[in-house]
Amino acid sequence: MPETLNDLISDHPPTALALGAPGRDWLTYGDLRSLSDTVGQALGDVGIGVGDRVAIVLPNGPEMASAFFTIAQTAVTAPLNPAYREDEFAFYLEDLQAKALVLLAGDEGPAFAAASKLGIAILRLEWDEATPAGSFVLRAEETVEAGAQSKPSVSDVALILHTSGTTSRPKIVPLLQSNIAASARNIATSLNLTPDDRCLNVMPLFHIHGLVAAVSATFAAGGQVWCAPGFDALKFFGWVRDADPTWYTAVPTMHQAILSRAGRNAEVIENARLRFLRSSSASLPGPVMTQLAETFGAPVIEGYGMTEAAHQMCSNPLPPGVQKPGAVGLPAGPEVRIAHESNPELLDADAVGEVVISGPNVTPGYESNPSANASAFFEAEGKRWFRTGDQGAFDADGYLALTGRLKEIINRGGEKVSPLEVDDVLSAHPGVAQALTFAVPHAKLGEEVAAAIVLREGMEIGERDIRDFASERLADFKVPRKVIILDEIPKGATGKLQRIGLAEKLGLVEEAAS
Repeated sequence: MPETLNDLISDHPPTALALGAPGRDWLTYGDLRSLSDTVGQALGDVGIGVGDRVAIVLPNGPEMASAFFTIAQTAVTAPLNPAYREDEFAFYLEDLQAKALVLLAGDEGPAFAAASKLGIAILRLEWDEATPAGSFVLRAEETVEAGAQSKPSVSDVALILHTSGTTSRPKIVPLLQSNIAASARNIATSLNLTPDDRCLNVMPLFHIHGLVAAVSATFAAGGQVWCAPGFDALKFFGWVRDADPTWYTAVPTMHQAILSRAGRNAEVIENARLRFLRSSSASLPGPVMTQLAETFGAPVIEGYGMTEAAHQMCSNPLPPGVQKPGAVGLPAGPEVRIAHESNPELLDADAVGEVVISGPNVTPGYESNPSANASAFFEAEGKRWFRTGDQGAFDADGYLALTGRLKEIINRGGEKVSPLEVDDVLSAHPGVAQALTFAVPHAKLGEEVAAAIVLREGMEIGERDIRDFASERLADFKVPRKVIILDEIPKGATGKLQRIGLAEKLGLVEEAAS
């Protein structure tokens, strides 16, 4: 069984296709293994080895995918969002204790400025469109202090990412070689990936979803990844035509944008060989899952993942298994249980409580953060369990349904409201394209239910229409008292809708206090 990233690709035929991109020739697995060796040598020549941290700031595309996968076979990778500003880069680079930073040749933007001020070595990545997708050369601007030159073992860190830091300082999540290999294997197994499968990747490659579900799981199966330069709904169907994928993975907002343009791309959809569509990183509203399946004539596989689990924890099964709208599926890798939200106690499967996981894909713990580890991990039944921060329960068939993040559950005068439940109801309105339910402060109740709505193109409906629709389907205390119709709901860097902090962004906190 593969235990390191090197193991994941060691046995694939050298001529098998691995990495593609628009207008580029394919990189083979033989090429990818050779590139891994070349990159390892280049890093070693400038003193970078096992345990040294290499930040990567590159645009989405095949070079970002191959840079992550090849560098991680020698050192510790730390992909960062290219959209950060200089102060943000300075924070992350210093927090990571990065030894080097990979940038495109000629890039002297905010990441370069931050690294230069911190004295971090710059590694320049050069590539040519005439070469296969993902091919590149690394050139160092200076030599750094020599580090260990052996190959990483299963217990060495391969990837470091930060949590989103929505409500607190971002936490450092180290993921071992064995964590990534286990998760890639779990995903490939749950999706029945084979060398014949081709993934169209539109996910950002500074995020666990794209790095593990799209790239690493495909490589584990010996399949092909066709890397788009990011997500663009206007170009998506052209990419489907050109890439000829058997699957793609995306977040719900991307799927909704794709659906909005599906009607004018019926011919591409009819000719596509998509075996399934995958959704993860945020809850997919039930009506959207149903509409996607009907539009593409393919099953929609919703997965449940997070950074601390090296991505996947649960997944809806492929046919003949049932894909349940509103459920994140069956355990798909780690053991998944329900626990008491404040005590180290495992509960019955049908109890509502905190979702916890245990398995080889789970991070060994947050770095330099004993208080976070003390609250996130506990021992029970002879195993170490990680608290996900999500509330949920299993149904009679063993499918996990989430009621929301514990921090996002709305407490309306003692009545607990699941924002995901309200999202699902509002999303079923024929005039609603997107819905996001969130809490707003209330002087007497503590919190009140609010919803941000994006209407479908050409629709003209108001707050009263939305509230009346919800009132027919929800208990009164769950009906949003405030409905705000927007052109666009604020999203994070990976395309996820931002529930926490939305009240402040929309000026509703000040309004409630006045």
